[in-house]
Amino acid sequence: MSKKGTMDQWKMQQEHAVFGYYCERWLAANKTRLKESSYQKYRSDIKNHIKPFWGECLPDEIVSEMVDRFTGMLLNEKHLSPKTVRDILTLFHSVFIYISRRTELKLRNLEIIYPKEHKKIIRVLNKQEEKILTLFLVKEMDLSKFGVYIALRTGMRIGEVCALRWCDISLQAETISVNHTVQRLKNPDATACAKTAVILGTPKSDSSSRTIPLMQDIKLLCTRFFSNNPEAFVLTGTTHCMDPRQLQRRLKSYVLACDIKKVHFHTLRHTFATRCVEAGFDIKTLSEILGHSNVNITLNQYVHPDLNLKRENMSRLKPVICI
Repeated sequence: MSKKGTMDQWKMQQEHAVFGYYCERWLAANKTRLKESSYQKYRSDIKNHIKPFWGECLPDEIVSEMVDRFTGMLLNEKHLSPKTVRDILTLFHSVFIYISRRTELKLRNLEIIYPKEHKKIIRVLNKQEEKILTLFLVKEMDLSKFGVYIALRTGMRIGEVCALRWCDISLQAETISVNHTVQRLKNPDATACAKTAVILGTPKSDSSSRTIPLMQDIKLLCTRFFSNNPEAFVLTGTTHCMDPRQLQRRLKSYVLACDIKKVHFHTLRHTFATRCVEAGFDIKTLSEILGHSNVNITLNQYVHPDLNLKRENMSRLKPVICI
């Protein structure tokens, strides 16, 4: 077949291809640039939400009213959170843009109305709760308690703590280097019995790779648990990392013993960040320690003055107000 004939056949195939076909093309085109965890999330959202609704639609027949019905179905029938729906709509739109750029199809301009996200209340340990948990951790401390203590004192994520190896800790420079994270993802070995596997990978984003100054209390504990094998994971002392679910279960048992309610691992990160703000940390510094991609994330999540601070600032107006 001539080159022109091949192109005409390809063009004809495109003209009759349904949206589900392009979803697979989009996944294949982006697989190499995506982190494995992101790729699996997108594939899951396409399989469970996008394809069932859009799979058999022709792209050039899609209009804004159909997107509105899709949004309503996700919110009212599947009862997904506004944030989850926003993520799915963003993915749908990415595939739609991919089609418009890679084909000669004349697609309509879509008006996508994203549902408003409700502001989440961040759970932070109060100072009394933090003291009780700290005392519990340092009493008869083992490697699991050490992992929870590291998170509480550095703001590291659970996957980052589980991925920490002794080569990442420098007692001489007094630093912790965050270079990896551990996640439980779909097992890449399709023949394996287990559907999921613990995968060691790179951090959440480029800014998540960072260096954190080592506080003296953690340095002393590192000296106690130190392994001569630089490739050994800190929380196991072996070349096999701890499953984040195991550490989460350990934390659950610790807070239960301390009679502290509604605590998950990210609560430790929120608590660390809040204490840093209270201590007067420079926000840019705190943002880099937390591994945020930009300072606005830190400002929006943690810099919320309480009523006493608001009163203090309002009182500064008194000398300049003429009565």
